[in-house]
Amino acid sequence: MAQIRLYHGSPNEIPSPQFHFGNPKNDYGYGFYCTETKELAKEWGVSEENDGFANEYLLNLDGLTTLNLASDEYNILNWLSILVENRTFELSSSVARTAKSYLLQNFSVPYQAYDVIVGYRADDSYFSFANAFLNNTISLQKLNRAMYLGKLGIQIVIKSKKAFSQLQFAGASVAERNLYYPKKMLRDTAARKTFFEMRSESEITDSNAIFVMDLIRGGVKHGDPRIPAILFD
Repeated sequence: MAQIRLYHGSPNEIPSPQFHFGNPKNDYGYGFYCTETKELAKEWGVSEENDGFANEYLLNLDGLTTLNLASDEYNILNWLSILVENRTFELSSSVARTAKSYLLQNFSVPYQAYDVIVGYRADDSYFSFANAFLNNTISLQKLNRAMYLGKLGIQIVIKSKKAFSQLQFAGASVAERNLYYPKKMLRDTAARKTFFEMRSESEITDSNAIFVMDLIRGGVKHGDPRIPAILFD
């Protein structure tokens, strides 16, 4: 039996996660959002005022379909197309509105058909990167580099009723707010610092920089060789 160990950070112990429950405006819509890193789950579980929990689970993967957006088959634009479908963006410019439509038409992935999704996590600090790209103010290279340099992390999302039925609770450990809230804030501060530093870097003279309007004008679609396999050094 193939299985993986997962953790879910929460203010509460959750022995029985519920299918189709929670916030539909999360990165991948309804689902149970987990990580394979216990320490990261503890950061997600705490608040400034209260301790939290890292809930632990075993997921039996037998018979489940998995969409791995971190694999070589996909790129950051596939992830972004799912993000713009589920998260609420401030599309105040015509460029951003056009960019959203273009991503949905040309880089969308049938993610709802899978039992499990593996992909990036867009917390509030990283949401700024995605929004800036949609508004044509940072390049694809910067967006991709930010995801890695900021240590965004990979999350595993339980999507289907079948996957929920194969998720077994294995206990919960306390996340102390005095220890994990500072770590959470340090990670967020580092991400924001990275964002502002990268925004200040000029790309005007960089002939290799790819902006969202370049994708649209060039008719670039998923699998197009004009999207570099390696987006940053």
